[in-house]
Amino acid sequence: MAASAQLLCLATSSGVPLYCRSKGESRQLPFSVIGSLNGVHMFGSNQDVLLTSTCTDNTRVCWRVFHESITLISMTSEENASDLYLSRLLDNVFSAMVLVIGLDDLVNLKNVERLKRELRACYKLIDSFLAASDWIGDLTQCVDCVVSPDSDILQEALDVFVAAAAAESNFGCLMVMGKVVVATEKWWRLAAQEVMLLAWLVGSLAPSSSRDYPIYLPHGSPTVPHRLLTFQLVPGVEVCLLCGPAPSLQQVQTELVERFWSPLLEPLKTCLMTHQRSFSTSIPLHPSILGLLLINREQNKNLFTLQPHGVDQSQQQGAVLPPERRKSVLRLFYTLAASSYFPTDSSEFKPASLYEEFHTGFTHSPAECYIIAEDHKCYAIQTQQHQLFLTFMPDAPTFALRNIATKTFNLLTKEVSF
Repeated sequence: MAASAQLLCLATSSGVPLYCRSKGESRQLPFSVIGSLNGVHMFGSNQDVLLTSTCTDNTRVCWRVFHESITLISMTSEENASDLYLSRLLDNVFSAMVLVIGLDDLVNLKNVERLKRELRACYKLIDSFLAASDWIGDLTQCVDCVVSPDSDILQEALDVFVAAAAAESNFGCLMVMGKVVVATEKWWRLAAQEVMLLAWLVGSLAPSSSRDYPIYLPHGSPTVPHRLLTFQLVPGVEVCLLCGPAPSLQQVQTELVERFWSPLLEPLKTCLMTHQRSFSTSIPLHPSILGLLLINREQNKNLFTLQPHGVDQSQQQGAVLPPERRKSVLRLFYTLAASSYFPTDSSEFKPASLYEEFHTGFTHSPAECYIIAEDHKCYAIQTQQHQLFLTFMPDAPTFALRNIATKTFNLLTKEVSF
């Protein structure tokens, strides 16, 4: 049976379902099942017991209550699902709801039917968290990025464009297929989850030449809306502004977009050619590498690719480990390392119970780890600033993994300067 997932949203006080979203071959759950899932959590709460997760032979269930108003329940039969993944899923989903409709309507449930209608605007973004995508920021809580060989030129153009269009706010970024290429200094000052959510929102919306989209910032401004303006420069590449009442969409579109960006048509097209690998093909990687995730922990940014050698060679490697399996392996390996081996950053906002007490009795914190499986091998390195996770072909020599990983780490952090 194919893996499936269900996401339930209920009003905490009444247990009334607000929506149900699904992935795979999931069917709409009957009300009796929804009531039972909510009822067991309420029973535990009434007994001063916090029920966060449980699992059966083939299903894992996770509960979260937000502001004593909204209850989210996730169920999945996916083998790589973990409490860490499900908890971050629920946190992302609630923050997505705040991003689109604001916190007030979620906390003050006065009209359930109206709230149900408003929540429909969140469905595309919520579904993107359930669906398989080319991004991994939902799991790492960092924004997926692309390092373009023309980053300096694009950064300068973006800074000048944003200053001309929205000097009062100065929040802007350039995205390719939902990944950030460059952004203004103020954009990077937003909370890490906000930057990630904005990228996922833009990536989940239907293509459009321009948009004027009202949004709330879940951490910085959950009750006062801002305007997210987006402009398609070439198909797949968009420049985004976060601003107040001014400027108008039409003003920026007609007076500024073509003026600032038409001279940069070739660098923008280069971004499109780079986005699947996430960095230039001129940077060589060891041929045994099947997938890569590099995290800049200080800046909350990711480089993530399942095509580390370009499209042609990755298609040949697909016979060794198909892309979907590659993605599953890398996400599972990150989850294992983040919850078991590598120390958790003090700013981590997820419950400490999600992490194993691996370090008890040890006088040091692990800096590297690896696993060996039948169809792949994995290796990870952690420093104060970075984390690197690599997936290898199964025939890669185990004794060579550390050396390859170290060279790859130095290459990406020094030559790519990520």
